[in-house]
Amino acid sequence: MPTTRLRRDPCVIRLMQRQRHFDRTYPDFAAEPRIVRLGLCMDGFAPHGQYDHTYSFWPVILTPYNFPPRMCMSFEYIFLTMVILGPSNPKRLICVYLEALIEELPNLWHLGILKHDHAKNETFRMCTALMRTVNDLPAYEIASRWSTASVMGCPVYIEDTYAFYLQNGRKAC
Repeated sequence: MPTTRLRRDPCVIRLMQRQRHFDRTYPDFAAEPRIVRLGLCMDGFAPHGQYDHTYSFWPVILTPYNFPPRMCMSFEYIFLTMVILGPSNPKRLICVYLEALIEELPNLWHLGILKHDHAKNETFRMCTALMRTVNDLPAYEIASRWSTASVMGCPVYIEDTYAFYLQNGRKAC
């Protein structure tokens, strides 16, 4: 993808706007170029087809956002953190699998880890921020425990959503 086309991509523009907002909100964090900005991506699927519910496969991926957008999603910079395998969808148990990461993130944000920079021959405190999560609505519902199947299904546009239940059924629209 040419660089000029990439700059006009609405997703890239929104990503850059959020990055600038984060930098303005936390200037001390943004001043250190060696910090790590992460994205957490997860999604589940049944590898033997949609109707075969005998097996579930959930990859959990960490992506560093310290690089330009086209590098963030390249194969070399995507880290497969874990794969949750099982006979069925992990549903509410996914928090058990992510518990170590969830407990470690506040420490990495507030305290950081002492690291040595060989190029500058100095020790620095490397901090980490989880910038965003990327998943579909069912995975979002499982990870955040926000019901996406109700009248308030979209967590972003809650106030701007006009939702109702069908008159002769229990489905939300």
